[in-house]
Amino acid sequence: MSPAPESPVPQSSAPESSAPMSPDSAIRVAIVDDQALVRVGLRTLLGSEEGLELVGEAADGREGLALVRRTRPDVVLCDIRMPVLDGLGLLREVTADPALAAVRVVMLTTFELDEYVFESLRYGASGFLLKDAEPTTLLDAIRVVADGGSLLAPSVTRRVIDSFAGPRRTPHPQLGQLTEREREIVAWVASGRSNQEIADELVVSPDTVRTHVSRAMVKLQARDRAQLVVFAIQSGLEPPE
Repeated sequence: MSPAPESPVPQSSAPESSAPMSPDSAIRVAIVDDQALVRVGLRTLLGSEEGLELVGEAADGREGLALVRRTRPDVVLCDIRMPVLDGLGLLREVTADPALAAVRVVMLTTFELDEYVFESLRYGASGFLLKDAEPTTLLDAIRVVADGGSLLAPSVTRRVIDSFAGPRRTPHPQLGQLTEREREIVAWVASGRSNQEIADELVVSPDTVRTHVSRAMVKLQARDRAQLVVFAIQSGLEPPE
């Protein structure tokens, strides 16, 4: 794989408080992509890495949805453009099913500014990856997402904002439930900062930031940190200069 312009997986996006995963608890991964060559490459990569388990693969969204419902993977690597049912259709079905609440979906795309990227994040994807990303980047991404983090580098987030969010900025209906501090911290989260970086900026403890982020996610009904970023973008929340 050729190097991506920059990694879409900032290490800081993973929750700092998460405990290391037990060696016995492998991360279960499903692959949904209509390109056989891509599936072979991902299968080989996952098979070479300890702590990851491939639970199955599918060549279209409909097969992929059945696979996800049958195996309940921790992470789904899902192509955006597919026949029968595309990646967005699969994503909407997964995020709408309470039985699949623990499943995290990472969308795979050929172009960093794919027209569907913003929609995938809005519908609850935990992030997106370029198909030409480095193997180590993809492996790190799987672990970050399985651990509750998101795949949103600041530069990629900014370009998504500039390309898609501008005309769609509508305040979240529950935005008024946030306290001023929660709004401020959510804005910092949307800029790509980690809990530690936000804590340093605001001169508070990371635990305080983590608490505010968790409360904001509950109030805005955000599935994960990536969706919280999207809600902040749509609402026009930005950290102070």
